[in-house]
Amino acid sequence: MVAKSLKKMGALTLIAGSFSVLALPAQAAGYPNHSIRVIVPFAPGGSTDIVARIVSQRMSEILGQPLVIENKGGAGGAIGATEAARAKPDGYTLSIATVSTMAVNPACRPKDLTYKPLTDFMPVTNFANVPNVIEVNPKFPAKNFKEFVAVLKKNPGKYSFGSSGTCGVLHLFGEAFKMATGTQIVHVPYKGSGPAVTDAVGGQIEILFDNMPSSMPQIQAGRLRAMAIAWPQRLSELKDVPTLAEEGYPQLNQPAWYGLLAVKGTPPEIIDTLYKAASKALKDPKVVAALQKQGAEPSGNTPAEFGKEIKEQYDWAHDVVAKGHIEMK
Repeated sequence: MVAKSLKKMGALTLIAGSFSVLALPAQAAGYPNHSIRVIVPFAPGGSTDIVARIVSQRMSEILGQPLVIENKGGAGGAIGATEAARAKPDGYTLSIATVSTMAVNPACRPKDLTYKPLTDFMPVTNFANVPNVIEVNPKFPAKNFKEFVAVLKKNPGKYSFGSSGTCGVLHLFGEAFKMATGTQIVHVPYKGSGPAVTDAVGGQIEILFDNMPSSMPQIQAGRLRAMAIAWPQRLSELKDVPTLAEEGYPQLNQPAWYGLLAVKGTPPEIIDTLYKAASKALKDPKVVAALQKQGAEPSGNTPAEFGKEIKEQYDWAHDVVAKGHIEMK
């Protein structure tokens, strides 16, 4: 009797195991069958949020299920990235990757992070590349980049610059600018680019290091003045604004990117489904136009290519922090 019972239990275990093996592909085959949560690790209104909403809206139509944006700002994107890393690897919680979350945060405060950017996530695709921009409130006493640097050198510590958060890529952009130009300006961190832009327009801060999408409307309206951009060439929308390479600072001429991540362990079939939907969305003329209107250029590269981009930026950020002896407290 005991032998028969054990034999029966073994057979049931084998059957259960077979079902568990089959469950994952079956789940992937029916994916998605309900809404997908997309964590944006910055406040509403910033560049990350803008790009994510433009692309995810079209992806929702392609996938037949809503992609619901959830903003989780703070700590240079670390709060949102941490929550995303803890999600189930079922494709129903995704997140937006930025240079801040995947490279700068790990470089400048590795002991504070509870997620590992290179191992806790699976890259899907890079949505878009965007220029970084240095801009000022129109009352700032400089009309161009050379005057801007000259004013800062004559007034060390007098002016303040805003960024999307402590230890974010724009904070590091500002610190790299200080090192390259030999200037001293005071950092004021915000919980995302949106509130930083608002304060720059209002004059609470004089200088802003930002990504182009969140600042473009204010620049075009004359409420902020662009001094220089980090981009391979001048933008057609801002023909009078030079690149940092033109101004003699090629080491600062680094654009930013925003991409889609899934959680480690997500089935490859789901990754492929998301990649194909994103790639199709990024070829849609309306999506391309909407991104370019914000100063962003669509990418849509493969998961492997995006993973390589992440690793390159990860290494770059560590190199900058080490050489600059930067400590984020």
